Amino acid sequence: MSVKDVYKTVKEQSQSLLIEKKSKFIANVKPVNNEEEALEFLARMRSEYSDATHNVYAYVIDENNIFRYSDDGEPSGTAGMPVLDAIRKAGIVDVIVVVTRYFGGTLLGTGGLVHTYGASAKQGLIKSGIVTRQLCDILSVKVDYTLHGKIQHEIASKEYLLSDTIYEDLVTFIISSPVDMTDKIMADIVNMTNGNAICEKTDKKYVDVEEI
Repeated sequence: MSVKDVYKTVKEQSQSLLIEKKSKFIANVKPVNNEEEALEFLARMRSEYSDATHNVYAYVIDENNIFRYSDDGEPSGTAGMPVLDAIRKAGIVDVIVVVTRYFGGTLLGTGGLVHTYGASAKQGLIKSGIVTRQLCDILSVKVDYTLHGKIQHEIASKEYLLSDTIYEDLVTFIISSPVDMTDKIMADIVNMTNGNAICEKTDKKYVDVEEI
């Protein structure tokens, strides 16, 4: 599991298919928290695709900077490294990509293999949804209804991450604040409401922001 304040990873598990000269390349991508989870997923893919020509893989774990890859019988440097390169070029961590190949009868050559394994991995990563994972303080901001519109405008104009609005005796805005911005955001809200807002930190967690 990453220990950074912000990092990039994939949102969810996915599968994608790429066909090149009748060879099928199936990319299975999964977000993982540690190497143990990556190896469990790899074992599952090897079992599921035990009849495949190759089960090439690469994974990157942020904690302790762990990375592994394998050509799984393809010519050295033509399969596992291109998959790893696709992960690194995207700046992603805490992910495993397994690219399964069913040989279609036509040799692709060294350059063709490098290109196709890399393209298959990239396609899989995109399908999984690349996100920026930001460590945030969860803020509860309580105000009187007379300040409701003012706070709404502040949230919209500053592009704060609003996760919920609760309407009770007071209006409570639940805001996700990047940890390095929390003090400023709280001070700004208190100042703009002349001290009439109740701001509290209620939690701290990672929040995903999808890339466009």
